[in-house]
Amino acid sequence: MPSAGLAPRRLVQLTVLCAMFAFYIAQLVGALVPYVPVFVTASVAGLALDIYLQYRQPGLLSLLSKIRLDVTVRQLLRDMMLLLGLLRIDGIEPLEEQSPLTIALLTFYLLHFACQATAVMVRRVRTLPIITRNIDASTLHLTKAPPRILARRQAHRLLIGSIPTTVGLLLTAITTDAYWGGIGLAVSLALLAGGTLYLATWLLPKKRAKNDQKVMQWLDKWLASYKPTVAMYFSGGTTSAYQANMWLSTLSDLDAKPLIVLRERFMVQKIEATDVPIVCFPKVTTLFSLENSTLKMMLHPANSGKTSQVLRIPTIKHAFINHGESDKLSSCNPYAKAYDEVWVAGPAARERYALAEVGVEDKDIVEVGRPQLAPITPYAGPPSGEFTTVLYAPTWEGWDGNPGNTSVVLAGENIVRRLLADPTVRLLYKPHPMTGSVEAAAGAANDRIMAMIREANTRRSGARPGSDAVAELARRTAELDRLTLSDFRTSADEMERMLLQGAPDGDREAEIAAATTAWEAAYWASLPEWEHQIVTDVRPAIFACFNRADLLISDVSSVVSDWLSSDKPYAVANTSGLGEAAFRAGFPTVSAATILTPDAEELPALLASVRTPGADSYAATRADLKEHLLGPSDQPSRDRFNAAVRALCESADERRVRMSSRLAAEIPGQRAATDVTGDLEETAADESDSVTA
Repeated sequence: MPSAGLAPRRLVQLTVLCAMFAFYIAQLVGALVPYVPVFVTASVAGLALDIYLQYRQPGLLSLLSKIRLDVTVRQLLRDMMLLLGLLRIDGIEPLEEQSPLTIALLTFYLLHFACQATAVMVRRVRTLPIITRNIDASTLHLTKAPPRILARRQAHRLLIGSIPTTVGLLLTAITTDAYWGGIGLAVSLALLAGGTLYLATWLLPKKRAKNDQKVMQWLDKWLASYKPTVAMYFSGGTTSAYQANMWLSTLSDLDAKPLIVLRERFMVQKIEATDVPIVCFPKVTTLFSLENSTLKMMLHPANSGKTSQVLRIPTIKHAFINHGESDKLSSCNPYAKAYDEVWVAGPAARERYALAEVGVEDKDIVEVGRPQLAPITPYAGPPSGEFTTVLYAPTWEGWDGNPGNTSVVLAGENIVRRLLADPTVRLLYKPHPMTGSVEAAAGAANDRIMAMIREANTRRSGARPGSDAVAELARRTAELDRLTLSDFRTSADEMERMLLQGAPDGDREAEIAAATTAWEAAYWASLPEWEHQIVTDVRPAIFACFNRADLLISDVSSVVSDWLSSDKPYAVANTSGLGEAAFRAGFPTVSAATILTPDAEELPALLASVRTPGADSYAATRADLKEHLLGPSDQPSRDRFNAAVRALCESADERRVRMSSRLAAEIPGQRAATDVTGDLEETAADESDSVTA
């Protein structure tokens, strides 16, 4: 069932489309009657509405393009009706005055198509076979992009260029003097011709990058100079970048030469700020440049269809590191057996693969812990302040339709209602960003939960932080944005961004870490301690919410596994339909949790145990489960991860040595066979020549 907010939006869209067609009809009627006031008003209104929609509602116009009523057709219809109106208005001679205007208008459209063809050629020569970040690519002759209205916005270009023509022809309709139409068309022709010539300068040698072959040769030289040893390979959709971003700090901390390998062009800008060099290979043919590099192994945080392409490179070892571990079946994908090794946090995941029987052998599983969890602060005892901070972080509904995936639909409102009823609770609500993407019911429940929280805040009152705290947050936000957000022109294309995102200066990651810590402190200081919060932005991150919360309520997901590193109490909602015993047996990560039924009646007792020292009956169980899920804490996870990297790199080196020895042994035999074959061929050729003679 669609959400309630969609109906008014669709009504507005339908009204706008009806208005556009009404302007066409009014323009046609005004031209045929003829009635100049209606004709002029409808012509101006139709063009103005189209321009407005191009800038404000381009998605709505895409619907018209699907029925072949694109911008060129729409503007051509308006211009044809302009000429029709001029034919019907008395005082304008068709042959002497209107024919030159018609010819000039046709020339305008020819120039429009010429400019579009030039734009296509410019985009083609500016599309490189690879894209890089954090690499100095200035030797490739990279240049800034041409104005976007010329190179990429053909609809905007046509409509803006048509304004002088429309104004001139309408003045002719009002005054019956063709002089005005000629001036308007001359201005449009001059603008379009000048724009086309200016755009064509990007086809000149001094503005063109090197050809594909030279670009790939440049990359080979850079790889030989940088000598990467470990790469993170990632391919995915527009919303999946978080799966790679969570590993950036771990990758940059490796005792190795790291590299990030991407496959989708858009993903280059989706990766968060990092000093690690990034190379995107959109085509599989360019990807095999890595085969001759010093790269020894690849880390894979996710599976994708394009992963199979890089697995074909025999010189590189591959480890699947996943982007989170939970008891869900998706954490034991059969695809994992395609990798050389599967790296997991602790013994629980090893057992999970054994029970799943998906073909992953135990000898290929390596326990490395979760090095990303270092920023999570440990448990410091029951809450000592006025409020108990509860983090409710449900996961999304997933693809399989299992009602136990998310608690939002069946239990979310009950959980939030009971939490809001406790005057000593401060709620942090952080839903999964994909909530509602599969089931509309989940999205609707999420909307109702947020409405409940906002309403509850209106019933609370208390002191608010002063203006100094708000100003400090603004200052910290500006500083963090400066370090993490790329400031590009709206016209910037891939080549320009590649030019601007060259080799980083200094230790940017250390600056970002310090700025993030300062921002988080300023963020929480700017909020009233009594006020419930809805956290849906990228910042603050989930770990920052962990550090503020005394209790977590979640679903069966990797959030629970990560939370356990804090040793704090947690609860898991059971909306699977299973009894508590079966639920605990089926999902080991909930064995140290308080289980909430859909009506959440267990919450008051849970909150009391969290606040009372010594009343936490699951403390010892949590400690055991933490080690079972995340591995032993006697050796830091970062050290275990680095050790696994070194071991797999050594395995890759050993294989290369074996392959080199084998080839060295086989090549002499191949040469001997080749020599014999060559002698036989020469003998046969001599005999053939003799016969011919």
